[in-house]
Amino acid sequence: MPSSPSPAPDPITHFRSKHNHNNIINNNNKHRQRNPTTTTTTKNRNLPCLAQSLLHLASQGNLSQAISSLDVLVQKGIRLPTKALALLLQHCGDRRSLREGKWVHLHLKLTGLKRPGVFLANHLIAMYFKCGDDVEARKVFDKMSVRNLYSWNNMLSGYARLRKLEAARRLFDEMPEKDFVSWNTMVVAYAQNGFSDEALGFYRELRRLGIGYNEFSFAGVLTVCVKLKELELTRQVHGQVFVAGFSSNMVLSSSVVDGYAKCGEMGDARRFFDSMTVRDVPAWTTMVSGYAKWGDMRSACGLFDQMPEKNPVSWTALIAGYARNGMGYEALTLFRKMMMFQIRPDQFTFSSCLCACASIASLKHGNQIHGFLIRSNFRPNTIVIGSLIDMYTKCGSLESACRVFNLLSCKHDVILWNTMISALAQHGLGKEAIRMFEDMVRTGLKPDRITFVVLLNACSHSGLVQEGLRIFKSMATDHVIVPDQEHYACLIDLLGRARCFNELMNEIEKMPSKPGYQVWNALLGVCRIQGNLELGSKAAEHLIELNPQSPDAYVFLSSIYAVLGRWELVRKVRQLMNRRHVKKERAVSWIEIDNKVYTFMASDKLHPMKEVIYSVLEELAGQMEVDVSFLNTEVNF
Repeated sequence: MPSSPSPAPDPITHFRSKHNHNNIINNNNKHRQRNPTTTTTTKNRNLPCLAQSLLHLASQGNLSQAISSLDVLVQKGIRLPTKALALLLQHCGDRRSLREGKWVHLHLKLTGLKRPGVFLANHLIAMYFKCGDDVEARKVFDKMSVRNLYSWNNMLSGYARLRKLEAARRLFDEMPEKDFVSWNTMVVAYAQNGFSDEALGFYRELRRLGIGYNEFSFAGVLTVCVKLKELELTRQVHGQVFVAGFSSNMVLSSSVVDGYAKCGEMGDARRFFDSMTVRDVPAWTTMVSGYAKWGDMRSACGLFDQMPEKNPVSWTALIAGYARNGMGYEALTLFRKMMMFQIRPDQFTFSSCLCACASIASLKHGNQIHGFLIRSNFRPNTIVIGSLIDMYTKCGSLESACRVFNLLSCKHDVILWNTMISALAQHGLGKEAIRMFEDMVRTGLKPDRITFVVLLNACSHSGLVQEGLRIFKSMATDHVIVPDQEHYACLIDLLGRARCFNELMNEIEKMPSKPGYQVWNALLGVCRIQGNLELGSKAAEHLIELNPQSPDAYVFLSSIYAVLGRWELVRKVRQLMNRRHVKKERAVSWIEIDNKVYTFMASDKLHPMKEVIYSVLEELAGQMEVDVSFLNTEVNF
């Protein structure tokens, strides 16, 4: 059996010696002087065959072997044709093989092309950017004696691909001329990196200049429409796509559908979808995902069944929809069907299935999926591992969640630490959550805003008021994270559960911005727990003003008026709820006993075991009234 080709040596190391370099050049010169005619004829005759052989090796995946042959060509004084070198550079870029790409670049220098022409220089720039080396790409660009518009756009798209937007903007401003490709690149770059205002600004300027456009001109601004969920903007761009004659473009059409779906306008999305003459799998999947996002699982399922072709993304979209809408059993049933059809699940499929298990607290199904991951040698990413920890946590198996986390060989992702801290918090282990946070900081990881949300929740649910206040203050002083509305909501919950209402109101008054929905909702929650009617009514009024569809605010306000005997106001609140079509969802709980999941609702009078359930609830309520020591904890500020 022939031995596998050895990888190409590092060109920088291999040719570090100037002596070796000179020997190669001198030997080539002597050889040419001895027999110039024969050498030239032989080289010219064999050159196409050599080039074809190297390109064949590269196309078959033997890029290292092909590149290592360049050393032999250098010694024989042979340089590959320009097109062959360009194709080799393209192979290096496509495979992200920076080492081999540098070898080709060195081959150019050693064979007399220290300053390659525009064609090869552009290929070098593209290769370096694809391999993530913008410094070398810039060096090639700066040494070019002649640059065409493609050279500038090549650099621009390279910076955009590496998300180096400041460098891209500086280069854009330096460009001697720009075409619509230049403007498209900036629109897409800003849109994909979340800078919606900048993307819209470039798009509007492109339209104003009237220098032309293509389908990519609309791709970036449609990305903005999807992210901003701006209905009017989506309709405007839809009209422009139609007028420009690009309605038949599948990518743009799917983006228009996605834009309407993200805005909740499923009627407009469906009408445009039905008008499409050709619909590919992404277009169908976008519609299924849109219906699922807005809770219309019947329409999502119906459209899914009509799909002429499905891919793993299509199956995952419906599974995720079921899981997100509290239909865990349906999600797992669909997953089993997917496996029967031998559709290979991906990372998002497993994550959605684990979320479904968590939503119905089914440890049995969660264990089965975990076992499948192990048996199939599937390499889960951070999202799947986080979902696995979350599933075990919500199914009551904290020990299994900790085991998954502890067995990880690499813990350099803050998301996993956040998930584990949250797991400890959900089980009331506030001190352990704080220790986990301290361990994370010791490893050198920087906490993010989510870290402090879960950490403050841990302190709140464990009655660790002083620790929570210390952590809240450390956000800005030690970790350079400015507390936002969600962090203040956690702080309100922490103080409210400890009955520190004066301190709580002081914190609200000291907020750098006006309290929003999250803060008032947190205040309403603790007022309901502690029976503070005065502050609760204030919070409810603010909530109704900020979000007229919030059912909790109406219900709490109605209950306050009932306690005060203001029945006329109770009736008015109920009438207001009816006029605004506000409905309170009934709380649902699950518990798994002996591999069977039991479901029951708040105030459930139809459950077959209602007598036993309410008897146990009364006993637990009595015990809770006795054990109120944590409510009487004195807090010193």
